[in-house]
Amino acid sequence: MPEEKEKKSKYSALAEKLTYKNESIWLSLSHAEEKQFENLASEYIDFIGKCKTERETVLYFTEKARLLGFSDITTFKGKVSPGDGFYWNFRDKNLALVKIGDDFNFTKGLNIVAGHADSPRLDLKQNPLYEDTEIAFLKTHYYGGIKKYQWLNIPLSLHGVVVLENGKKINLNIGENESDPVFVISDLLPHLSHKIQGDKKIGEAVSGENLVVIVGSRPVKDNSIKEKVKLAVLEHLYNNYGIKEEDFISSEIQVVPALKPREVGFDRAIIGAYGHDDRVCSYLAANSLLSGESVKKTSVALIMDKEEIGSVGSTGTDSLFLHHLYTMIGSLFENNGQVSLGAIRQAFLNSSCISSDVAAAINPPYKQVHDIQNAAKLGYGVAITKYTGSGGKSNANDADAEMVGRIRNLLNSHKIPWQYAMLGKVDEGGGGTIAKFVAYYGINTIDAGVPVVGMHSPYELISKADLWATSRFYNTFFAEFN
Repeated sequence: MPEEKEKKSKYSALAEKLTYKNESIWLSLSHAEEKQFENLASEYIDFIGKCKTERETVLYFTEKARLLGFSDITTFKGKVSPGDGFYWNFRDKNLALVKIGDDFNFTKGLNIVAGHADSPRLDLKQNPLYEDTEIAFLKTHYYGGIKKYQWLNIPLSLHGVVVLENGKKINLNIGENESDPVFVISDLLPHLSHKIQGDKKIGEAVSGENLVVIVGSRPVKDNSIKEKVKLAVLEHLYNNYGIKEEDFISSEIQVVPALKPREVGFDRAIIGAYGHDDRVCSYLAANSLLSGESVKKTSVALIMDKEEIGSVGSTGTDSLFLHHLYTMIGSLFENNGQVSLGAIRQAFLNSSCISSDVAAAINPPYKQVHDIQNAAKLGYGVAITKYTGSGGKSNANDADAEMVGRIRNLLNSHKIPWQYAMLGKVDEGGGGTIAKFVAYYGINTIDAGVPVVGMHSPYELISKADLWATSRFYNTFFAEFN
């Protein structure tokens, strides 16, 4: 009997030593740690409720950087010292926050945490306003991957900019204040939907062209006017904002949920909000860089645009933005302000990047789409993803084992809760993020971010515990990764 107990003890110790396991953060939290992440959660809820578009996010952190003494990298003249901070606001769509490292050597490369601030949404078409059956509507075009039915019969708000003919820019934010009206896309009642929707696949039940937003129903009192409600809406827009119908053509107006971020569950452990993907990781990256802590290597927090539609265009990661940024940063280290192409290439090759995008957490009623052994769970820490993509790793970055090993060592040595993740089962589909576009430059890149349930929906869910763990990881990466 004693021999059997000894044998069991031996194998228990062996299992403890050799097997991979992780556990819920909640089981090992100290009181001090809980207080830390409740404070972080409160600050984040305030941010995610205010910043529902990429423009609002970029302007929020641009202002924060200025208040903390960061300088505009495009106009800076003078000598640079370790600890100096810079920002580059590119067209109010992208933002780079830069902190000069203690080693003060550009060619040793940069440490980058790169997220994106655009989220799936509805965009107004360029000629959107029309009237039908004495109701005024705005036509939309969906942006990124959405389930169209989720956007029906929920309160919506309008955010964006309108550029008038004279060049004046009008900022719109209507539907967020309690005194504001909201807007709605109306669905068909179930009593009459059997033939039109009943037998269709869920993705076909609502057409993109039917995602039209109700904006008015009160007509002008003039029988000589054919479209009285439309004119009443135009009158309102002109009187309050100076906007004419033609001005819509030079506008970027987004339709987003007019829903407030809230704590979810009796225990308040989850945060529900629109736009966790990927403003949560962008928020954590920017805050980590803007903290007063010094960094070994020159470090960059990137907030990018257009990720949800393939990182295209002048503000997407699949552009020359990153090359331009390296050129600007490199010029700071040179007395004549000119940095060689060779130095830029060397800096690329010696750089490391965390592609800070959210991960798909297991949604228990639908766990059949996941390989549970390789899937993220709420409350288990920052999700490390070696590759995204779909099918046979199509469009994946696929970080090399050496990079994964260095990240794992950093996490374990600082006792930061983490878990491994992938998007779903191999044949279920998938998606990518900005990692592959950063890796194009030879930068060692890996995905790591906050797990999300209900990704791409109007109201996504994250765990406060994962928010805290990811914040710790980004802080540590900037401070110590070499």
